[in-house]
Amino acid sequence: MIFDPMYFVFMIPGIIFMLWAQSKVKGTYAKYKRVPNAAGVTGAQAARAVLDANGLMSVPIEQTPGELSDHYDPRKRVLRLSPEVYGGRSISAIGIAAHEAGHALQHAQGYAPLQVRTAIVPAVSIGSNLGLILLIAGIMIGLTGLAWVGVALFALTTVFALITLPVEFNASERARTALVSVGIINDGTQQGIAEAKGVKDVLGAAAWTYIAGFAVSVLQLLYYVSLLTGARRD
Repeated sequence: MIFDPMYFVFMIPGIIFMLWAQSKVKGTYAKYKRVPNAAGVTGAQAARAVLDANGLMSVPIEQTPGELSDHYDPRKRVLRLSPEVYGGRSISAIGIAAHEAGHALQHAQGYAPLQVRTAIVPAVSIGSNLGLILLIAGIMIGLTGLAWVGVALFALTTVFALITLPVEFNASERARTALVSVGIINDGTQQGIAEAKGVKDVLGAAAWTYIAGFAVSVLQLLYYVSLLTGARRD
């Protein structure tokens, strides 16, 4: 399977898509990292304002190493921001920080897709590894049923990637709305409109990475299904 040419036929379009998405998000982030926000606030301050305005004063904001390593941890209820976002005063910084704060708002308000995604994390972690093992074992010993169980377990990864889409899109929408509502962006001015566009561009570019991730997962799943349905011909 490792050297099966058909695997690359399936996966190359997804890999190209993913590389393009990663390039787009890095390029857009770098572009707006050089543009300061008019309010002069840091990413951490922007996230704090969004959280506090929604009654989440108890959610701490921590700095975490790396670039674009920003995330909200629903288990510990902690928002973690990379150094450039935590202390940065750019459009990129406030956009990404507000996006992660959006996840905290989803968690507090019981946003269903986030709850489902969090609930299936353990199953996805097991399925992504065990599924491939069962698939290979089933093919090698001729147990088609076992191989299909492996495919079904791996499919949890695709389900996870699918559920991630509305979670991320919703967090971005919350971020754009929140930055205006707390007064960090004044969309009634020309500069505010430009800043709002910058935030939208940054978060929109990031969204493509999740779409590409879903596409890659679907293509990989289709390849595994093709192995068992006879779509592949040696």
